[in-house]
Amino acid sequence: MSIYLLSLRVLGGLFLIYTVGSYIHAWYRLRHIKGPFLASFSYFWMLYISMKHNQSDSCGDLANKYGNLVRIGPSDVLTTDPSVIRRMNAARSRYGKSNWYKPLRFSSDYAFMFSLTDLGVHDRLKAQTSHGYAGKEVPTIEQDVSEQIQILVELIRRKYTSTKEFVPADLALLSQYFTLDAISKISFGEAFGYLKTERDTYGYMQTGDDIIFANSLAANVPWLGKILGISAVNNVVAPRSTDKQGMGVILGLAEDLVARRFAPDAKDEMDMLGSFKRHGLTAGECRAEIPFQILAGSDTTARAIRGTLLYLMSSPRDYRALQKEIDDGISQGIVSNPAQACEGRNLPYLQGVIYEGLRLSLPATVLAMKEAPPEGDYIDDQFIPGGTRIGVAIKGVMRSTSIFGADAGLFRPERWLNLDPAQRRNMVDTAELIFGYGRFGCSGKPVALMELNMIFIELLRNFDFQIVNPQKPIEKSINAQTWVDKGMWVKITDRH
Repeated sequence: MSIYLLSLRVLGGLFLIYTVGSYIHAWYRLRHIKGPFLASFSYFWMLYISMKHNQSDSCGDLANKYGNLVRIGPSDVLTTDPSVIRRMNAARSRYGKSNWYKPLRFSSDYAFMFSLTDLGVHDRLKAQTSHGYAGKEVPTIEQDVSEQIQILVELIRRKYTSTKEFVPADLALLSQYFTLDAISKISFGEAFGYLKTERDTYGYMQTGDDIIFANSLAANVPWLGKILGISAVNNVVAPRSTDKQGMGVILGLAEDLVARRFAPDAKDEMDMLGSFKRHGLTAGECRAEIPFQILAGSDTTARAIRGTLLYLMSSPRDYRALQKEIDDGISQGIVSNPAQACEGRNLPYLQGVIYEGLRLSLPATVLAMKEAPPEGDYIDDQFIPGGTRIGVAIKGVMRSTSIFGADAGLFRPERWLNLDPAQRRNMVDTAELIFGYGRFGCSGKPVALMELNMIFIELLRNFDFQIVNPQKPIEKSINAQTWVDKGMWVKITDRH
């Protein structure tokens, strides 16, 4: 045998030993935690569910099968335990943000707060942006949202109400148009105008969806994230501010806005961007934050709106109960025209509807993987080695029978009524985990809840909604870290 062939065999043998050894090492680390066999030594299970676009259901099914703690990768586990989620996200938690977050950036130049793994920088930005995201320094925030709701109501009344002739309306699009206009108005003082043009003029909605799935894939599968992180690769695939279509247009808009706001003669503006600047964000930090504001502040709330309306349309008893509460509130002078958020918060049945909608429609399904501290930790009496990525199976959390009752999978707003304070607090705190928690919680939660407390009143006081195709109410619904719904056709009739 020649030296050449012998060398090839030796190299092949060494490669085989290395490969098998790597798989055994990967399996051994978390061998005591149950999960899919493929996930115990490779990321092919994560790759598979990411490519299938059914992350939420797949992770929820695993929780049902294996319990509160399940292995989903060589160094990855999922939890559905609210106490563990709160502990990982607490202000003084020893847990960090894992490498799962880095690929979520639109490009290497746009490291917004949610994507940061440096906790010092993250915490600084969290403090500096908190007043803006919560709307505390946007005095017209409720008026701005109400204005966009009224534009939506007028659009429906003018163009999409059915009388003798049936006029189909796509709630998937209308809800997205509304949330995009609302978030742009409160973020930098000017609505995009989707409700007025009814067009995705720059292709942002489609490319935004594509970016969500691409970044989700890279976040879930670490070796893909590393490839995307290579400068040469990122420069090719990432959107650019000079693009004429898609997410690049939003990046360009962010650059233009920030350039104007940071100009020497710029005046102080009372919107979110103005608040960020007042609290010390640099021009670069503002430029990075704006595109994420738009994406996160529109997709999730739009999903909550259409998901909740779908549950209501599928349950006429609940639909009529909410509509009666709204009508009674109007006749008693409790609900003004247009409705205010504080009035919505005082309607008990509406609160039940909102929390059931958030709990079951799952506006955000991010795994949000934290990293166990170097010394490791114990979860459910099982040791978790340091450096393990720990994600959240949010569907399992939101359908917990121990918290929400034996019928936790059922849309039943009454479950939120007539509760003792401790039980209600536990249910509310758990349902609001959809927004994250503590140190890493969603800064925009107050704005999202404000929008929901207003929009359902205005839609149901003015219109009746009926799903067109009960057997397939949404033509296409796919999931990564959030949902993309296409074609939710309804019949709308004017109540007046």
